[in-house]
Amino acid sequence: MLQSHYYTGLIEAGTDEAGRGCLAGPVFAAAVILPTDYCHPLLNDSKQLTDHQRRRLREDIERDAVSWAVATASPQEIDRINILNASILAMHRALDGLATVPQAVIVDGNRFKPWRALPFTTIVKGDGKMMAIAAASILAKTYRDDLMIRLAEEFPYYGWEQNKGYPTRQHREAIRQHGLSPHHRLTFNQLGATQLEIPFT
Repeated sequence: MLQSHYYTGLIEAGTDEAGRGCLAGPVFAAAVILPTDYCHPLLNDSKQLTDHQRRRLREDIERDAVSWAVATASPQEIDRINILNASILAMHRALDGLATVPQAVIVDGNRFKPWRALPFTTIVKGDGKMMAIAAASILAKTYRDDLMIRLAEEFPYYGWEQNKGYPTRQHREAIRQHGLSPHHRLTFNQLGATQLEIPFT
């Protein structure tokens, strides 16, 4: 059973990212403020849910949340400041987008940088422990998936409609054959153990 809140008596935002381990596409983050004592029987870590469950839950979260926002950091930003800093940047942007300003932040994982000098707590596997982080994980995941499916129409070689930019065998083989797209992260090891010089398409 996920907990509804970590901080007692404070307006609390949960935040999480999606796409950190991908070879292509932005990293997405979401921030969610849920009502006090909110409960949803299906709410869980997005990785434990089917795509259908995530999309059903997204509708419920957007309807029920006190406030929610989704933001990104681009592949170019990832290459410039590294994926950890870009993930935190996307989380900060999502928090900036909340219509209700929180008084505290809970974050999935073990690394974060202060946002607006508010108290924050990092929670390892927080998306399986805290309602607001689980909700953020679902929004970040589904909005990122939607973008990668759209980009797959423009760049059909890489199978993004299925792999969403993650380093599958099909994705890496397509990079070998067709080179990189403008959406690939240049600082990532695109070909795995056999990294080669790869041109842009």
